[in-house]
Amino acid sequence: MIPHHIHTTFVLLLLLFTSHTSYADESTTDNPTTTAKPINPDTDWGSFYDPKNVFCGKYDCYKILGFDYFNWGDAPPSHKEITKSYRSLSRQWHPDKNKAKGAREKFVAIAKAYEVLTDSTKRLEYDHFRDRPDEYFRKYGSGVLYEYAPKSDTVFVVILLLAAASAFTYYAQKNRWQTIANHLIKAAVEDWSTIEGGSAESMEIREKALAILAEQKGGDTAVDGENGKDTSVAGKKGKVGDKKKKGPKLTSKEKREKDMEELRPIVVELVNEIDDFGAGFRKPTMHDLLVMWWSKYLIRRIKKLEYNDEEREALTISAVGQVAWVAASEEDRAKMLKMDLWVTDNLVAWKEEQEMNLSGLSATKKKQLKKYLKKKGVNLENAMYDDKMD
Repeated sequence: MIPHHIHTTFVLLLLLFTSHTSYADESTTDNPTTTAKPINPDTDWGSFYDPKNVFCGKYDCYKILGFDYFNWGDAPPSHKEITKSYRSLSRQWHPDKNKAKGAREKFVAIAKAYEVLTDSTKRLEYDHFRDRPDEYFRKYGSGVLYEYAPKSDTVFVVILLLAAASAFTYYAQKNRWQTIANHLIKAAVEDWSTIEGGSAESMEIREKALAILAEQKGGDTAVDGENGKDTSVAGKKGKVGDKKKKGPKLTSKEKREKDMEELRPIVVELVNEIDDFGAGFRKPTMHDLLVMWWSKYLIRRIKKLEYNDEEREALTISAVGQVAWVAASEEDRAKMLKMDLWVTDNLVAWKEEQEMNLSGLSATKKKQLKKYLKKKGVNLENAMYDDKMD
């Protein structure tokens, strides 16, 4: 038999050895410098709204190269630091050296991130769209994509989609015109005042319609020039009609409704002669067909011609929105057309100027504020919003 004190000593040594081994294993696992963790894009590369894959797709370009956009503060990574990180990671994940599964995909993503972040224009745009998915959507579209069966004729499908889009834009423009036309007809027929929603135009149309109606009613009575007798059909039947009993007398409301019904077709005809009510509310034309517009646009881009007035207006409206365009004065529109607002930097500058105009700052104060915020790297739009919140 083993003596009791030897047995106890042996058990204590065994327990000590086991706990030491366990502690060593845990420390080795927790220390990242001891065992390198494999890169997992879904957890290590962050996320970004880029359904069209203009930048780095669903991943964050900065995260791919090992930078954290939200933690660097006032010291964003320089071109040199980005290049250094890219070279290190590209060597690590080059498919010729790394045979791990997914190495090629990681290498391609790293190269794409480097391409985006070393292009100053693209990097500015990427930073701008980070918190503005709505502007990304307006410029590049959504991530809803449609795939067609291999047997489908691609050309036919494209033509069909363009035709459908053209029909939509045509009838949308027609509906815009019709909305104003219906309002104008109602205002003219019912003799609305400006307080009720009428306008100088509706009053003018009503006067014209009343004059035409008076002419039509006056034409029903013809007079014989020789003897001055009424020779119209109504005049000949007048005597017979006098013998008949008169119908019930119309109330003022019924008489008004009857007069409006007589006036309505004349007003409708006059309103239909108006092709353009202004502010974009016009009858649709061939120019509203998407196929026609895009065909001309692409041909001009291939020829590398300057934007014409029509293209500049369409691109500007797309950038600032229909509401802002309609609300702007003629002078402001002319200024907007010269600013190339479809370019991201120009659009940001224009929005900042609008914010300052709303704040009531003088021209000198505006200039000083712009210079100060540019030096500090502060976005004016966010600064104005924070100031309002305070």
